[in-house]
Amino acid sequence: MKHRGRGMACGWYGIARTAAMDRAAVWVELDDGGTVKVATGVTEIGEGVLTGLCQIAAQEMGVRPNDIVLGDNDTARVPEAAHAGATRMTYMIGNAVAIACREAFGKFRAAMGAYWGVSAESVRAFAGEVWVEGSASKRMSMEHAVHVLKKERGIVIVGSGLFTSAHTPLHPETGEATPWQSYVFGAQVAEVEVDDDTGEVQVLGVWAAHDVGRVVNPQQVEGQIEGGVVMAIGHALMEEYVQVDGRTTTAGFAKYILPTALDVPKVTSVLIQEPDPKTPLGVKGIGEPAITPTAAAVINAINDAVGVRITRLPATPERVLEALLARRAAAAATSAVPAATSLAIAEAKQPA
Repeated sequence: MKHRGRGMACGWYGIARTAAMDRAAVWVELDDGGTVKVATGVTEIGEGVLTGLCQIAAQEMGVRPNDIVLGDNDTARVPEAAHAGATRMTYMIGNAVAIACREAFGKFRAAMGAYWGVSAESVRAFAGEVWVEGSASKRMSMEHAVHVLKKERGIVIVGSGLFTSAHTPLHPETGEATPWQSYVFGAQVAEVEVDDDTGEVQVLGVWAAHDVGRVVNPQQVEGQIEGGVVMAIGHALMEEYVQVDGRTTTAGFAKYILPTALDVPKVTSVLIQEPDPKTPLGVKGIGEPAITPTAAAVINAINDAVGVRITRLPATPERVLEALLARRAAAAATSAVPAATSLAIAEAKQPA
Protein backbone atom coordinates (compact mmCIF):
# COMPACT_ATOMS: atom_id res chain seq x y z
CA MET A 1 0.00 0.00 0.00
CA LYS A 2 1.18 3.53 -0.78
CA HIS A 3 1.05 6.32 1.77
CA ARG A 4 1.57 10.05 1.33
CA GLY A 5 3.21 12.45 3.72
CA ARG A 6 4.64 15.93 3.90
CA GLY A 7 7.70 17.24 5.67
CA MET A 8 9.28 20.65 6.14
CA ALA A 9 12.82 21.81 6.77
CA CYS A 10 14.64 25.13 6.98
CA GLY A 11 18.17 26.21 6.27
CA TRP A 12 20.57 29.15 6.23
CA TYR A 13 23.79 29.75 4.36
CA GLY A 14 26.63 32.26 4.56
CA ILE A 15 27.62 33.76 1.22
CA ALA A 16 31.18 33.82 -0.19
CA ARG A 17 34.43 32.59 1.33
CA THR A 18 34.31 31.52 4.95
CA ALA A 19 36.23 33.60 7.50
CA ALA A 20 38.62 34.83 4.82
CA MET A 21 38.79 38.00 2.77
CA ASP A 22 36.84 37.71 -0.47
CA ARG A 23 37.09 40.19 -3.32
CA ALA A 24 36.23 40.76 -6.96
CA ALA A 25 37.43 43.49 -9.32
CA VAL A 26 36.07 44.81 -12.62
CA TRP A 27 37.05 47.26 -15.36
CA VAL A 28 34.38 48.93 -17.49
CA GLU A 29 34.66 51.04 -20.66
CA LEU A 30 31.97 52.82 -22.67
CA ASP A 31 33.05 51.95 -26.19
CA ASP A 32 32.30 52.86 -29.81
CA GLY A 33 28.81 52.07 -30.97
CA GLY A 34 27.40 52.69 -27.50
CA THR A 35 28.57 49.31 -26.26
CA VAL A 36 30.01 48.64 -22.81
CA LYS A 37 33.03 46.44 -22.27
CA VAL A 38 33.18 44.61 -18.95
CA ALA A 39 36.50 42.98 -18.07
CA THR A 40 36.74 40.62 -15.11
CA GLY A 41 38.06 37.14 -14.38
CA VAL A 42 34.64 35.55 -14.02
CA THR A 43 34.19 31.88 -14.95
CA GLU A 44 30.85 30.63 -16.22
CA ILE A 45 30.16 27.03 -15.16
CA GLY A 46 26.52 26.85 -16.18
CA GLU A 47 24.83 28.94 -13.52
CA GLY A 48 24.09 31.80 -15.94
CA VAL A 49 26.23 34.42 -14.20
CA LEU A 50 27.27 36.03 -17.49
CA THR A 51 23.66 36.81 -18.35
CA GLY A 52 23.13 38.30 -14.91
CA LEU A 53 26.25 40.48 -15.19
CA CYS A 54 25.08 41.75 -18.59
CA GLN A 55 21.73 42.71 -17.08
CA ILE A 56 23.39 44.51 -14.16
CA ALA A 57 25.76 46.44 -16.43
CA ALA A 58 22.97 47.34 -18.86
CA GLN A 59 20.77 48.67 -16.07
CA GLU A 60 23.57 50.72 -14.51
CA MET A 61 24.88 52.15 -17.81
CA GLY A 62 21.54 52.82 -19.50
CA VAL A 63 22.12 50.49 -22.45
CA ARG A 64 20.56 47.24 -23.66
CA PRO A 65 21.81 43.84 -22.43
CA ASN A 66 22.96 42.96 -25.95
CA ASP A 67 25.17 46.08 -25.90
CA ILE A 68 27.33 44.55 -23.15
CA VAL A 69 30.57 42.87 -24.21
CA LEU A 70 32.16 40.59 -21.60
CA GLY A 71 35.91 40.42 -22.04
CA ASP A 72 38.39 37.59 -21.82
CA ASN A 73 38.49 36.07 -18.33
CA ASP A 74 42.24 35.42 -18.36
CA THR A 75 43.51 37.07 -15.17
CA ALA A 76 46.81 37.80 -16.90
CA ARG A 77 44.87 40.53 -18.73
CA VAL A 78 41.81 41.32 -16.59
CA PRO A 79 41.16 41.81 -12.86
CA GLU A 80 40.74 38.80 -10.62
CA ALA A 81 37.23 37.76 -9.63
CA ALA A 82 38.15 34.50 -7.84
CA HIS A 83 36.46 31.13 -8.03
CA ALA A 84 32.96 30.02 -8.98
CA GLY A 85 31.45 28.65 -5.80
CA ALA A 86 30.19 29.44 -2.30
CA THR A 87 27.11 31.19 -3.75
CA ARG A 88 29.41 34.17 -4.40
CA MET A 89 29.21 34.89 -8.13
CA THR A 90 26.30 37.33 -8.36
CA TYR A 91 27.00 38.62 -4.86
CA MET A 92 30.69 39.39 -5.31
CA ILE A 93 31.11 40.05 -9.04
CA GLY A 94 27.66 41.56 -9.56
CA ASN A 95 28.39 44.17 -6.90
CA ALA A 96 31.83 44.86 -8.40
CA VAL A 97 30.20 45.38 -11.83
CA ALA A 98 27.66 47.75 -10.30
CA ILE A 99 30.41 49.79 -8.58
CA ALA A 100 32.47 50.04 -11.79
CA CYS A 101 29.46 50.98 -13.90
CA ARG A 102 28.33 53.62 -11.44
CA GLU A 103 31.76 55.23 -11.55
CA ALA A 104 31.77 55.16 -15.36
CA PHE A 105 28.20 56.40 -15.68
CA GLY A 106 28.93 59.23 -13.25
CA LYS A 107 31.76 60.38 -15.53
CA PHE A 108 29.48 60.01 -18.56
CA ARG A 109 26.72 62.13 -17.00
CA ALA A 110 29.22 64.83 -16.05
CA ALA A 111 30.69 64.91 -19.57
CA MET A 112 27.27 65.00 -21.26
CA GLY A 113 26.05 67.63 -18.82
CA ALA A 114 29.02 69.83 -19.76
CA TYR A 115 28.35 69.20 -23.47
CA TRP A 116 24.70 70.19 -23.19
CA GLY A 117 25.31 72.92 -20.62
CA VAL A 118 23.11 71.31 -17.96
CA SER A 119 23.65 69.70 -14.58
CA ALA A 120 24.97 66.14 -14.57
CA GLU A 121 22.01 65.05 -12.42
CA SER A 122 19.57 65.94 -15.20
CA VAL A 123 21.20 63.56 -17.71
CA ARG A 124 19.35 60.27 -18.08
CA ALA A 125 20.02 57.10 -20.08
CA PHE A 126 18.02 53.95 -20.73
CA ALA A 127 18.05 51.20 -23.39
CA GLY A 128 20.67 53.01 -25.47
CA GLU A 129 19.02 56.45 -25.43
CA VAL A 130 20.43 59.55 -23.67
CA TRP A 131 18.45 62.67 -22.83
CA VAL A 132 18.11 65.63 -20.52
CA GLU A 133 15.20 65.37 -18.15
CA GLY A 134 12.53 67.91 -19.04
CA SER A 135 14.02 68.76 -22.46
CA ALA A 136 12.46 67.76 -25.78
CA SER A 137 15.48 68.68 -27.91
CA LYS A 138 18.46 67.43 -25.92
CA ARG A 139 18.29 63.74 -26.81
CA MET A 140 20.52 61.34 -28.78
CA SER A 141 21.51 57.68 -28.97
CA MET A 142 24.24 56.31 -26.75
CA GLU A 143 26.22 55.55 -29.90
CA HIS A 144 26.08 59.22 -30.91
CA ALA A 145 26.91 60.36 -27.38
CA VAL A 146 30.05 58.21 -27.30
CA HIS A 147 31.06 59.57 -30.71
CA VAL A 148 30.62 63.14 -29.47
CA LEU A 149 32.69 62.57 -26.35
CA LYS A 150 35.49 60.61 -28.06
CA LYS A 151 35.85 62.37 -31.40
CA GLU A 152 34.94 65.95 -30.46
CA ARG A 153 36.13 66.16 -26.87
CA GLY A 154 38.70 63.39 -26.52
CA ILE A 155 36.95 61.83 -23.53
CA VAL A 156 36.99 58.06 -22.97
CA ILE A 157 34.59 56.89 -20.28
CA VAL A 158 36.07 54.18 -18.05
CA GLY A 159 35.38 52.90 -14.55
CA SER A 160 36.73 50.36 -12.10
CA GLY A 161 35.08 48.51 -9.27
CA LEU A 162 36.33 46.50 -6.31
CA PHE A 163 33.94 44.74 -3.97
CA THR A 164 35.28 43.22 -0.79
CA SER A 165 33.27 41.29 1.77
CA ALA A 166 34.07 42.30 5.33
CA HIS A 167 35.06 38.87 6.62
CA THR A 168 37.42 38.33 9.54
CA PRO A 169 39.40 35.15 10.29
CA LEU A 170 38.58 32.86 13.18
CA HIS A 171 40.32 33.74 16.44
CA PRO A 172 42.76 30.88 17.20
CA GLU A 173 41.62 30.59 20.84
CA THR A 174 38.01 31.77 21.06
CA GLY A 175 36.84 30.99 17.52
CA GLU A 176 35.25 34.44 17.35
CA ALA A 177 34.96 35.93 13.85
CA THR A 178 32.73 37.47 11.24
CA PRO A 179 32.79 34.44 8.93
CA TRP A 180 30.28 35.94 6.48
CA GLN A 181 28.90 39.38 5.78
CA SER A 182 25.57 38.25 4.36
CA TYR A 183 23.30 35.25 4.90
CA VAL A 184 20.39 33.73 3.05
CA PHE A 185 17.54 31.73 4.53
CA GLY A 186 15.06 29.26 3.08
CA ALA A 187 12.32 26.77 3.88
CA GLN A 188 11.08 23.83 1.84
CA VAL A 189 8.11 21.47 2.02
CA ALA A 190 8.33 18.05 0.35
CA GLU A 191 5.45 15.69 -0.43
CA VAL A 192 6.31 12.02 -0.88
CA GLU A 193 4.61 8.73 -1.59
CA VAL A 194 5.99 5.67 0.19
CA ASP A 195 5.22 2.08 -0.78
CA ASP A 196 5.21 0.12 2.48
CA ASP A 197 5.54 -3.20 0.60
CA THR A 198 8.79 -2.25 -1.17
CA GLY A 199 10.14 0.77 0.72
CA GLU A 200 10.25 2.78 -2.50
CA VAL A 201 9.93 6.56 -2.06
CA GLN A 202 8.75 8.94 -4.76
CA VAL A 203 8.95 12.71 -4.28
CA LEU A 204 5.75 14.19 -5.71
CA GLY A 205 6.38 17.87 -5.14
CA VAL A 206 8.64 20.40 -3.46
CA TRP A 207 7.68 23.92 -2.44
CA ALA A 208 10.80 26.06 -1.94
CA ALA A 209 10.72 29.57 -0.46
CA HIS A 210 14.09 31.34 -0.40
CA ASP A 211 15.37 34.76 0.58
CA VAL A 212 17.46 35.71 -2.45
CA GLY A 213 17.96 39.43 -1.97
CA ARG A 214 17.31 41.62 -5.00
CA VAL A 215 16.50 39.36 -7.93
CA VAL A 216 18.42 40.08 -11.14
CA ASN A 217 16.90 37.33 -13.30
CA PRO A 218 13.89 35.48 -11.81
CA GLN A 219 14.00 32.66 -14.35
CA GLN A 220 17.63 31.92 -13.56
CA VAL A 221 16.95 31.97 -9.81
CA GLU A 222 14.10 29.50 -10.25
CA GLY A 223 16.38 27.33 -12.37
CA GLN A 224 19.01 27.34 -9.62
CA ILE A 225 16.40 26.30 -7.05
CA GLU A 226 15.03 23.54 -9.27
CA GLY A 227 18.50 22.21 -10.02
CA GLY A 228 19.43 22.28 -6.34
CA VAL A 229 16.28 20.38 -5.39
CA VAL A 230 16.99 17.65 -7.95
CA MET A 231 20.56 17.26 -6.70
CA ALA A 232 19.32 17.08 -3.11
CA ILE A 233 16.76 14.40 -3.99
CA GLY A 234 19.62 12.30 -5.31
CA HIS A 235 21.50 12.91 -2.06
CA ALA A 236 18.43 12.01 0.01
CA LEU A 237 17.24 8.89 -1.80
CA MET A 238 19.77 7.43 -4.23
CA GLU A 239 23.41 8.49 -4.21
CA GLU A 240 25.33 6.00 -2.07
CA TYR A 241 28.98 6.92 -1.64
CA VAL A 242 30.79 4.54 0.71
CA GLN A 243 34.23 4.88 2.26
CA VAL A 244 36.11 2.38 4.39
CA ASP A 245 39.23 3.59 6.20
CA GLY A 246 39.30 6.63 3.94
CA ARG A 247 39.11 4.62 0.72
CA THR A 248 36.24 4.66 -1.74
CA THR A 249 34.47 1.31 -1.83
CA THR A 250 31.54 2.29 -4.05
CA ALA A 251 32.00 -0.07 -6.96
CA GLY A 252 31.55 2.48 -9.75
CA PHE A 253 29.15 4.86 -11.39
CA ALA A 254 27.06 1.93 -12.58
CA LYS A 255 26.03 1.43 -8.93
CA TYR A 256 25.94 5.12 -8.07
CA ILE A 257 22.33 5.96 -8.87
CA LEU A 258 21.49 9.50 -9.99
CA PRO A 259 18.09 11.14 -10.46
CA THR A 260 16.67 11.07 -13.96
CA ALA A 261 13.88 13.11 -15.53
CA LEU A 262 11.40 10.56 -14.16
CA ASP A 263 12.50 11.35 -10.60
CA VAL A 264 12.11 15.13 -10.87
CA PRO A 265 9.02 16.38 -9.01
CA LYS A 266 7.10 19.57 -9.60
CA VAL A 267 9.08 22.33 -7.90
CA THR A 268 7.26 25.50 -6.89
CA SER A 269 9.69 28.32 -6.18
CA VAL A 270 8.84 31.31 -4.02
CA LEU A 271 11.35 34.16 -4.34
CA ILE A 272 11.51 36.37 -1.27
CA GLN A 273 13.20 39.64 -2.16
CA GLU A 274 14.88 41.11 0.89
CA PRO A 275 17.66 43.36 -0.51
CA ASP A 276 20.97 43.12 1.29
CA PRO A 277 21.55 46.49 3.01
CA LYS A 278 25.32 45.94 3.22
CA THR A 279 25.93 45.87 -0.54
CA PRO A 280 25.48 48.48 -3.29
CA LEU A 281 23.32 46.25 -5.44
CA GLY A 282 21.27 44.48 -2.76
CA VAL A 283 21.80 41.03 -4.28
CA LYS A 284 22.53 37.85 -2.33
CA GLY A 285 22.79 34.35 -3.81
CA ILE A 286 21.03 31.02 -4.40
CA GLY A 287 23.52 28.28 -5.25
CA GLU A 288 24.12 25.87 -2.39
CA PRO A 289 21.26 27.33 -0.27
CA ALA A 290 18.70 25.68 -2.56
CA ILE A 291 20.13 22.24 -1.69
CA THR A 292 20.34 22.70 2.06
CA PRO A 293 16.76 21.96 3.31
CA THR A 294 15.61 19.39 0.72
CA ALA A 295 16.95 16.12 2.14
CA ALA A 296 15.67 16.93 5.65
CA ALA A 297 12.24 17.81 4.26
CA VAL A 298 12.09 14.50 2.34
CA ILE A 299 13.10 12.49 5.41
CA ASN A 300 10.47 14.29 7.51
CA ALA A 301 7.89 13.54 4.83
CA ILE A 302 8.75 9.83 4.92
CA ASN A 303 8.22 9.85 8.67
CA ASP A 304 4.88 11.61 8.20
CA ALA A 305 3.81 9.04 5.60
CA VAL A 306 4.73 5.75 7.28
CA GLY A 307 5.97 6.64 10.77
CA VAL A 308 9.60 5.62 10.48
CA ARG A 309 12.63 7.85 11.06
CA ILE A 310 15.51 7.30 8.65
CA THR A 311 18.80 8.36 10.23
CA ARG A 312 21.22 7.44 7.46
CA LEU A 313 21.29 8.75 3.89
CA PRO A 314 20.41 7.85 1.28
CA ALA A 315 16.97 6.56 2.24
CA THR A 316 17.09 3.68 -0.22
CA PRO A 317 14.13 1.28 -0.56
CA GLU A 318 16.11 -1.33 1.39
CA ARG A 319 16.65 1.01 4.35
CA VAL A 320 13.07 2.25 4.37
CA LEU A 321 11.74 -1.32 4.19
CA GLU A 322 14.12 -2.40 6.95
CA ALA A 323 12.82 0.39 9.17
CA LEU A 324 9.22 -0.56 8.36
CA LEU A 325 9.83 -4.22 9.20
CA ALA A 326 11.53 -3.25 12.46
CA ARG A 327 8.57 -1.06 13.40
CA ARG A 328 6.11 -3.88 12.61
CA ALA A 329 8.14 -6.36 14.67
CA ALA A 330 8.22 -3.94 17.61
CA ALA A 331 4.47 -3.35 17.33
CA ALA A 332 3.80 -7.10 17.20
CA ALA A 333 5.98 -7.70 20.26
CA THR A 334 4.21 -4.92 22.16
CA SER A 335 0.75 -6.24 21.31
CA ALA A 336 1.78 -9.81 22.24
CA VAL A 337 2.66 -8.82 25.83
CA PRO A 338 -0.87 -7.74 26.87
CA ALA A 339 -2.34 -10.81 25.18
CA ALA A 340 -0.01 -13.12 27.11
CA THR A 341 -0.75 -11.30 30.35
CA SER A 342 -4.52 -11.62 29.82
CA LEU A 343 -4.17 -15.35 29.14
CA ALA A 344 -2.14 -15.82 32.34
CA ILE A 345 -4.79 -13.99 34.40
CA ALA A 346 -7.56 -16.06 32.87
CA GLU A 347 -5.76 -19.30 33.65
CA ALA A 348 -5.14 -18.18 37.23
CA LYS A 349 -8.88 -17.66 37.76
CA GLN A 350 -9.73 -21.21 36.69
CA PRO A 351 -10.73 -23.53 39.63
CA ALA A 352 -8.12 -26.05 40.66
